[in-house]
Amino acid sequence: MGFSRAGRIANRVNQMPDNRQPEPLPWSFPVTVSRLPETGLHVEFEASAAERAQLAAVAGLNAVLLAKASFDLAPAFGSRIDVSGRVHARVGQTCVASLDPMESDIDEAIAVVFAPPEQIPVSVRPVQKEEGEDAEIPDPPEPIVNGVIDLGHLAAEFLMLGVDPYPRKPGAMFAAPAEAPDPEDHPFAALKALKEQNGGSGGET
Repeated sequence: MGFSRAGRIANRVNQMPDNRQPEPLPWSFPVTVSRLPETGLHVEFEASAAERAQLAAVAGLNAVLLAKASFDLAPAFGSRIDVSGRVHARVGQTCVASLDPMESDIDEAIAVVFAPPEQIPVSVRPVQKEEGEDAEIPDPPEPIVNGVIDLGHLAAEFLMLGVDPYPRKPGAMFAAPAEAPDPEDHPFAALKALKEQNGGSGGET
């Protein structure tokens, strides 16, 4: 099944606790479209310590130890800009099995088309319905906002999409309890006993 970038972002938002909405992305590297050479532009940049700290807070990570990106921008037909590149990061997380701190590498390829807002369809939902759930759903162009493409925001977005929500250290396993728990020690057992003391289950008279 194919998933668009928008779909992947929606999945990540749904995984956030209490449906918390994502905060604005702190990593910024703006490029003015009108200054792009006709032959295109290659750029490389790295997040500062302050930006990495903010990225870690937004992504719910223990730390972002490294975050760097490289991009190639090429003018395309109809005032559109083809943007391709990669974002690489090393992040600190917590193993879901052992609860030990661990580090993970992220390496995400990026390929996005930017266009003036007036060239972007209002909705791509009908196309998705016609193609079916199993079709590879293309992303619509991203808007060029005030004549600027922010490559830092784009890199941060793909970095967050590359984060493993269930990181596990190699060989780590969930620790099984040493002995079977006593059913009477279960919190629901205590709640049941309390209800019985207060007059039964509520269905009796």
